[in-house]
Order: sequence, then C-alpha cells, then structure tokens
Amino acid sequence: MNLTPELLLIVIYFFWFLILTILFLRLYFYYLRVVKNNKKESLVKLIDDVLKKEKDNEKSIKDIYKTCDTIKKDARLHIQKIGLLRFNPFKDTGGDQSFILALVDAEDTGVVVSSLHTRVGTRWYAKKIIKGKSSEYALSDEEHKAIREAKLLHETA
Repeated sequence: MNLTPELLLIVIYFFWFLILTILFLRLYFYYLRVVKNNKKESLVKLIDDVLKKEKDNEKSIKDIYKTCDTIKKDARLHIQKIGLLRFNPFKDTGGDQSFILALVDAEDTGVVVSSLHTRVGTRWYAKKIIKGKSSEYALSDEEHKAIREAKLLHETA
C-alpha cells in the first residue's frame, strides 16, 4: 500500500489530535477531582486556600520546634539519673540497712540522701551536688559510688 503525502498528513493529524484529546481529558478529570467537593469555588480560590494553609502549617511547625527546644532545655534540669547503694557501715549491725540515694539531672546536679541505720536509730543526711561534686561537705566513698552508679545506669538505658 502506497501512502500519499496527503494521507500521511491526515494520519499524523489524527494521532496528534488523539494525543491532545487524551491529555485534555486527563487534565479535565483531574480538575473535576480537585473541585469535586467545592463546586462553588474556583480553582484559583482553592489554590489560594491551600497556600494559606501551608503558610499557617509552616508557622505551626516553627512553634512546635521552638516548644520542643524549650522542653529539651527544661528536661535537662529534671532528675534523670538515679543511683541507689545499700551497705552496712557498722560491723555490729546485721544486713545492709543503710543506703545512699543519688538523684541528679543531666549536668550531675542534684542531691545525695544518705541513711545510716544503727541499733539505736536511723540518721538521715542530705548533700547538695553540683556537677558531680559537693562544695560544702566531703562525699564518702559510698556516695561517690552512688553517683557513679546513677551515671552508669543512665548511660546504659
């Protein structure tokens, strides 16, 4: 079969028209899907609403990041590390009834509470800890151990 230039041109035009029709229909059906629930509004109005919501979302996300940063900073001041050491400071009493409790934050600042149990009674002592050390009172070996245990438990958790 011999195609004449006119017939070839008609076939090319036909396929070109078919491709344009398919593209137009796809675009038209996409448009209908976009405006399906908002038939009273124009596409421009819908796009403006989407852009406004996006801007509001960006502001909200910035506020959320700011709040998260504040919470992270505040959380460093909360008790994060706890160390408990039971021991027997006196040879004449049985069992490990005495204990030391270290409660410190991320910067190793907090308090060490010591309880010394004797036959006569129990004594309680508290020492302020700043960056893992007490500036006012000397820490006992057991108190140092309790602080180290608090750090170790926090690192392994």
